[in-house]
Amino acid sequence: MATVTPPWAYTLHLPHDPLAPGIARATLRTVLDAHGLSSLTPTAELLASELLTNAHVHTTGPYALRLRTMEPGRLRVAVWDADPRVPPGFEVAGAVAPWDAEGGRGLHLVRACADAVGASVLGGLGASKGGKLLWAECQWGDLS
Repeated sequence: MATVTPPWAYTLHLPHDPLAPGIARATLRTVLDAHGLSSLTPTAELLASELLTNAHVHTTGPYALRLRTMEPGRLRVAVWDADPRVPPGFEVAGAVAPWDAEGGRGLHLVRACADAVGASVLGGLGASKGGKLLWAECQWGDLS
């Protein structure tokens, strides 16, 4: 069981470039390995991949990957982009695309693999760039 003290957070800002999601996944693997959480890598990488791909395909500007430990024993994988529209799968649990649809199936994977998911629409005031933050959490260790 990994122990993470104190809590930490990393943010990787990415350009709208087809190589960006792969670079973000490599960074995620490195961060989790450095913190002794490599057992979370397969799940966290899948969650990040789906969220990053969604940002890359459905927006035109930069986006960011944020990794953050949450208490107790949870990792939050989040992706920010400047578009404030939240995909239907994050607003309503059953509103994801059918399995045979051309797109939108990634949210099925996110919901199936994450212990919790959520979305925040961000205002454009002050230091905030606006847009939205989509996140998914996975847990590690025995939380009983």
